[in-house]
Amino acid sequence: MSKPFIIGVAGGSGSGKTTVVENLIKVLGKKSVTFISHDDYYKSQNHLSMIERVKTNYDHPQSLETNLLISQLIELVAGNAVKKPTYDFVKHTRSEKTVTLKPNPVIIVEGILVFESKKLRDLFDLKVFVDTEADIRIIRRIKRDIEERGRTFEYVVDQYLKYTKPMHNEFIEPNKRYADIIIPEGGKNTVALDLLLTKMKTIIK
Repeated sequence: MSKPFIIGVAGGSGSGKTTVVENLIKVLGKKSVTFISHDDYYKSQNHLSMIERVKTNYDHPQSLETNLLISQLIELVAGNAVKKPTYDFVKHTRSEKTVTLKPNPVIIVEGILVFESKKLRDLFDLKVFVDTEADIRIIRRIKRDIEERGRTFEYVVDQYLKYTKPMHNEFIEPNKRYADIIIPEGGKNTVALDLLLTKMKTIIK
């Protein structure tokens, strides 16, 4: 197999990155794509009490084991399978479960901070930034965290004001300058999505 084409998809929490990724996978085909979520590389917090775990700033680069992601991505490019970690957001720590990933013609890496590390950025053949207004992002985050991660409304709002908003301004928004393609309004921007998908079809062919 020739070298995989690696796509990095970044953007703020709730920006619509998942919708963009789902559209890419739908067009390219599941069997052609290896998908990696940066969220699964949050550091283990087994050594901390639950009270300490819930105080984690998940929007800071230091909360992630990005070097592990980089090393596993390099292994995939070399044609080797890897055991990707998974994260349990209910227990606020890394799960004991791992997922075996095999290399495919296209590898998609998605996360709010995937453009923060230069070493990681340099592995991407295409960098996509999903850009959505803050009020839409916070509404989506509240809905997701309550329904999928067992959070309370008060907890989500507190985390947003204490960590998410300032970290977005410090680390995520500035990384927009590294993007090859910027998609305003995420998955709802059908024109931008169509252009991206057309480009990907050309590249794959």
